[in-house]
Amino acid sequence: MKLIVGLGNPGEKYKFNRHNVGFLAIDYLIDELNASKISSKFKGELFKSDDFLFLKPLTFMNLSGESVKKVKDFYKIENEDIIVIHDDLDLKLGALKFKRGGSSGGHNGLKSIDSLIGNDYYRIRIGIGRPESKEEVVNFVLSDFSKEEFECIKKTFPIIKKAVFDIKNAPSLYTKKGC
Repeated sequence: MKLIVGLGNPGEKYKFNRHNVGFLAIDYLIDELNASKISSKFKGELFKSDDFLFLKPLTFMNLSGESVKKVKDFYKIENEDIIVIHDDLDLKLGALKFKRGGSSGGHNGLKSIDSLIGNDYYRIRIGIGRPESKEEVVNFVLSDFSKEEFECIKKTFPIIKKAVFDIKNAPSLYTKKGC
């Protein structure tokens, strides 16, 4: 069983925020793989399709690890079978990078997960670009994609779907440089 986690914040007001690109990717995967909702416990929404569980933590970004740990422990999932999909300020809009382990890079959702289960899990990083000044970061990640930006982001979802099935080879096969 593999656990695919999309990071984001719950609620309609955050739905198309840059910080919610992980939720958007999970929504795409759920639809494409005909996953069914199986639970609203575990501090998140959990869906299942074949050998995949898809999780959208409902704890808000900074506490995402609480939901991930609950599902991991309940289903006895090893870290090597966990893939976390999240936004990345350091990547050009629409770029994709894949890695296993490493630091949180300052991402609060990853910090939360790392603190509760360690950092030896796979990550799918989706580039959202970066604002011009550091002071604008919070407002930037909590702002919605423009229509053009969202069209770019949607192009990453089929690539992510392929990578989820072949995550060990993803860094060499599926990396995308952006729009």
